[in-house]
Amino acid sequence: MRQSAGEQLLFGFSGRPQQGPRRRRSSTRGRAPRNARPTPRENARQGKLPLARKIDEAARLRLERRIGAHLRGELEVTVTDNRYSIISVKRARGRFEARLHHMFVDAEPRIVRALARYIARNDAEASALINAFIDKHQHKIRHSLPPPRRPPKLSTVGQFFDLQEIFDSLNERYFGGRIQAAITWGRRSNRPARRHRSVKMGSYAIEDRLIRIHSSLDRSFVPRFFLESVVFHEMLHEVHEIPVVNGRHHFHTPAFRAHEAQFEWAEASERWERENLNRLLYF
Repeated sequence: MRQSAGEQLLFGFSGRPQQGPRRRRSSTRGRAPRNARPTPRENARQGKLPLARKIDEAARLRLERRIGAHLRGELEVTVTDNRYSIISVKRARGRFEARLHHMFVDAEPRIVRALARYIARNDAEASALINAFIDKHQHKIRHSLPPPRRPPKLSTVGQFFDLQEIFDSLNERYFGGRIQAAITWGRRSNRPARRHRSVKMGSYAIEDRLIRIHSSLDRSFVPRFFLESVVFHEMLHEVHEIPVVNGRHHFHTPAFRAHEAQFEWAEASERWERENLNRLLYF
C-alpha cells in the first residue's frame, strides 16, 4: 500500500430435498402451525441440511449466546474458516455483527469475555488477549492454498493496454514464467467522472489466483512502466509468504518490498505517481 498526505492509492488483497413417504393425516394435535419455520434439527432430519451445517449452526448459536451474555445490545455472530480476517466487527446503534474464526467456538470463558469487550468497544487489553489466543491456535488456520476455482470471465484487452501481454512479459522477465495467476481489468463504471479520495489500483485474490487491475489505469496519460509496476506488485503476492504477527497478517514484508524494488522502473513509477496523484484520483 502506498500512501501520501491526505490521500492513498491502494494495492491489494442445487439439489432438491429428499422427501419421505407420505403419511395419512389422522390428527393435528401437537403439530406446528403451517407457517412455522422448521428448526435446523428438523431440516437435518428431513435431509434438507447436511449434518456439517447443522453442527456449525449449533456451534455458532452457542458462541453467540456466550458472548452476548456479556454485551448490552443485539449480537449476530458468523463463524468462518477465513485465513486472513480472523475477527471483524461492525458496530451500529446497539447492534453488533461479528465474524469470528472457528478457533473461537470452544474458547475458554476469559477469551469469551475478551471477545465481548473487543466487540463492544475495541478494548485494548482484550485485543492483546485475543491476539495471544490467535497466535496459540495458528494450527487451526488453513495455510495451504486451495485448488483455484473457476475464474470469472476475464477482460484483458483495454482501450490502451493489453494486460495479458504485460503480464506475460513480466512473468518471463522477472519470474521465469512461474506465476500461474490470471489477470483482468476491473469493472468499468458508466457514471460521470469525479474525483475520489482513494483508488485500489490492483488486488490479488489468493483463493482464485486472480489479479484485478483498476480500469482507471487504462488511460492515455498513464505510462506503460507505471501500469507494469502495479501488475508486478500483484504478481509478487503469489511468490511471498504471508506471516502472522500478533494475530495480524503481514502482506508486505521486508522481503516483499526488497523484491519489489528490483523492478527496473520502481523509482520512476513512484515519482510519476506522486506527480500525477490528482489525475489518478479523477475517474
